Amino acid sequence: MLSFAGPLKSAMQLDIFTLSNGIRVVHREINRPVAHLGLLIAAGSRDELEDEQGLAHFIEHCLFKGTQKRKAYHILSRMEDVGGELNAFTSKEETVIHSSFLSGDYARAVDLICDIAFRSTFPPKECEKEKEVIIDEINSYKDSPSDSIFDDFEELVFPNHSLGRNILGTLESVKGFGTEDIHKFLNRNYSADRMVFSSVGNISAARLRNLLEKQVEDIQFQAGEKRELIMPEPTQPIRDEQTRSGYQTHVVMGSPAYAARHDHMRPLALLNNILGGPGMNSRLNLNIRERYGFTYHLESFYHPYLDTGLFGIYLGTDPGTADRAMNLIDKELKKLRDQKLGVLQLSKAKKQILGQFAMAQENNGALMLSFGKSLLLHDEIESFEEIVQDVEAMKAETLLEVANDILVPEKFSRLIFRNTQP
Repeated sequence: MLSFAGPLKSAMQLDIFTLSNGIRVVHREINRPVAHLGLLIAAGSRDELEDEQGLAHFIEHCLFKGTQKRKAYHILSRMEDVGGELNAFTSKEETVIHSSFLSGDYARAVDLICDIAFRSTFPPKECEKEKEVIIDEINSYKDSPSDSIFDDFEELVFPNHSLGRNILGTLESVKGFGTEDIHKFLNRNYSADRMVFSSVGNISAARLRNLLEKQVEDIQFQAGEKRELIMPEPTQPIRDEQTRSGYQTHVVMGSPAYAARHDHMRPLALLNNILGGPGMNSRLNLNIRERYGFTYHLESFYHPYLDTGLFGIYLGTDPGTADRAMNLIDKELKKLRDQKLGVLQLSKAKKQILGQFAMAQENNGALMLSFGKSLLLHDEIESFEEIVQDVEAMKAETLLEVANDILVPEKFSRLIFRNTQP
């Protein structure tokens, strides 16, 4: 594993160092015309207090509304004027501000991201207008059962816990946010030890360090609160059926799973890829969509968090075939629990997931985010070689053990949106 303790390089040619104010930086120098830079902050929706639902996401929006030297228009135009992009997102466990741009515009990108992150003024009038944008975003999700069912399912699996709450918040919570709420959240969660700059581009580590130091040398953080994660309490599986307008029945089934650094995290990721991953040759796709034509959209997913995880299967189908499709899903799960993968099957599964990972390495923007998240949340970055070794070492017996632990319908909660159209 790569340590973040000091400057170092790996087979990936990563430079990892710490700025004078305590923010860590990971950089990969590449000879490409397009560069990618992001600031990742370990503060997401799971860090919200009960009365703060949606606040992390609201702050992410308001960061773009004005700084000490820029109005919203100038923020939005700064990178686009030179053909670049600026964006941000909020997840359960982090907030990210990131930009893609021509490598010659590194100074511009560093200046803008630092201005947004450290010198935002959160003008009340602009933030009030942004509430309407987020309310519209919330309502658009409500209009899309294939999207909203995932949020409702997480609430079912993680009841009364921040991991189960919608990242966007509620109409009531968003309307109630004020400047004081923003600053309380920032003071509690935005500190140097919970931030990482991640960069992939055609610039030396020394030059990048100089650019960053000039922007953050006057930014000193108060000691934020130590991040204390509360694990969700174990719950019994729940089956919930609701009615939604539309022509399809939507189903999500699943259960809590392994955390991101669990020994069985990667075996479960491999099983998920076999069962319902992105490949058209996944078992669910071949044996339900292709053989019977029951569904257009069918997938399994696995989201590992810091202290827990979530495994699930989504299905959108005609109301008349929903129950038959769910029975077929249960049969596919049973096969993985009862039948150990053969040598050839296991070899193909390993090659497929490693091929997908290798191709993802070609996306430098995704790499930038991956490096930053790994360093931010796990204090280490695995090389591709280490991942290959880990996957190659997996045994069929381990996959069978994991399948019998996680892929068990009796342990699944199920959320079903039945349609109301004739």
